Amino acid sequence: MATDSLAISHGAETKSFSRGAVVVLGRLFFALIFLMAGANHFSKQAIGYAVSAGVPLASIAVPLSGVLSIAGGLSILLGYRAKLGGWLLVLFLVPVTLMMHKFWLVQDPMMSQIQMILFMKNISMLGGALLISQFGAGPFSLDARRSR
Repeated sequence: MATDSLAISHGAETKSFSRGAVVVLGRLFFALIFLMAGANHFSKQAIGYAVSAGVPLASIAVPLSGVLSIAGGLSILLGYRAKLGGWLLVLFLVPVTLMMHKFWLVQDPMMSQIQMILFMKNISMLGGALLISQFGAGPFSLDARRSR
């Protein structure tokens, strides 16, 4: 009888570990785009592109958006104050999505389609960031470790 309860306990432990591993992988995949793209926001090319899109004060706004992207991405990846990291990414995504992906203004059908895809990608990531801002990082995170 004791052997059965041990097996059940071990099975639950394995299931808990695999769930936690999936959550960590999800955080990595979600954060990766913000970390990689955020670093690009300090380049002259990114600032120039934003100027051509009509972004006001692009030389300040673009690097600031890079800081938000990297800080939010790291926060979520590590699971450290992940709810705040989610809000940082919301703060990043809303203006970037509305200012840089105005597909409704693009005349060329192919370019309009590309901008709409980028717009919808950002909307999808906005949904993920909002979920993280409410539910946090989950298991295997610095937040979970801190709350023990």
